[in-house]
Amino acid sequence: MYHDTSLARTGAADPRPKSAVSHGAGLVGLAGLIAWIALACHFRMDGPYAALCNVAACGVPMIFWSVLVDKVHRNPSTGIDWANVKPWRATIDVSLTKLAGLWATWAGIALIYATGRFYWDGNYLFAMWCFEVAAPWVFLASIPYVLWLDRRLVEPKDGAWHLGAWLMSIGGAESAKIFAHLRAWAVKGFFLAFMLAIVPGGFAEFVRGDVSGVFGDPVRLSLWLITFMFVIDVAFATVGYLLTMRPLDSHIRSANPYAAGWMAALICYPPFILMDDGGPLDYRPGTQDWNVWFAGHPVVLGMIGAVLVALTAIYAWSTMAFGLRFSNLTDRGILTHGPYSWSRHPAYLSKNLFWWISTVPVLTTGSIVDAARTTIIICAVSGVYYWRATTEERHLSADPTYRAYSEWMARNGPVPRLFAWVRGR
Repeated sequence: MYHDTSLARTGAADPRPKSAVSHGAGLVGLAGLIAWIALACHFRMDGPYAALCNVAACGVPMIFWSVLVDKVHRNPSTGIDWANVKPWRATIDVSLTKLAGLWATWAGIALIYATGRFYWDGNYLFAMWCFEVAAPWVFLASIPYVLWLDRRLVEPKDGAWHLGAWLMSIGGAESAKIFAHLRAWAVKGFFLAFMLAIVPGGFAEFVRGDVSGVFGDPVRLSLWLITFMFVIDVAFATVGYLLTMRPLDSHIRSANPYAAGWMAALICYPPFILMDDGGPLDYRPGTQDWNVWFAGHPVVLGMIGAVLVALTAIYAWSTMAFGLRFSNLTDRGILTHGPYSWSRHPAYLSKNLFWWISTVPVLTTGSIVDAARTTIIICAVSGVYYWRATTEERHLSADPTYRAYSEWMARNGPVPRLFAWVRGR
């Protein structure tokens, strides 16, 4: 799972900090996604191009809503002053230096992709194909985009400029800003490849699914709905990594500067994943899924299936709440609405509860030792996500909006208050 901490609307009686995004962007994105999936299911369009169209159907409506309704491009946090456009002669040197730094960053990411054998195998082949097709167009588009944007930025000398200035031996380069720039692009380079790699598989699985009789079988219905929730989650997350742009106010304010934060996140994703089959945190040997343990008990299957669907829905909702801003290991504006008005980490909480309930680790196909081993390992997995949560909070606490949100949550959030009650506080 890949979520930074973030929560709703403020009003006269609502002391919560104002959310960085509105409900509307996520809702129109969901509507576009559902419309495309309905069309794809009808015509059996289950290929990778159709999966990319699903991402576009989710992202394009959010762009229009964000600009036309929320008017995010007018937010002071964009760093853009639309009323004072500088002459191009005043910013051309800055822009050329910035382009040098930006292109050098992309070249470094391309070198990592090219030399990493992992990126040229399995699902990642599709991600690499996407980058190969898009790279020339993105390279060409970066020139007018940077030239246009720098004329409107209050401070155009960002991290890309500092890297370019260092490479070109121009005075004024600051190492802290270079490292911040590289961290932000490391996040995007690593996770965008992962998201593009998994987009086609889940989409195809849902579109190809046989829905005949699904509403008469609680297990099939639950699995069908869970697959749909993951299609939503992946589409919104991919849009978030693609649309990291200042004019949409979805740029990265900061990437996590702590090594512990990166370690906690990366061990949850390939190629570093510890929870994969055969990995040190693989809790699946000696287990069976919930539908096996409770086979022949339709009422119990229906109840557990409903809980698992609800937990997956919370997980997908947690991603959808970010709108255009979803990303791991970053601050892209603090959210205070949706599931984040209940918990600081609704995605982590729902995902771990899903694993515990769907696996039932105390039951085993082997011995009591196997059950104990599985339970201990799944506890360790939950511990990893607790570690991720604490490192994210440490990073985001540098933002005063997050500190205000965190204090509000400690007093008013249902989940923190429940945990406090359990601890006797």
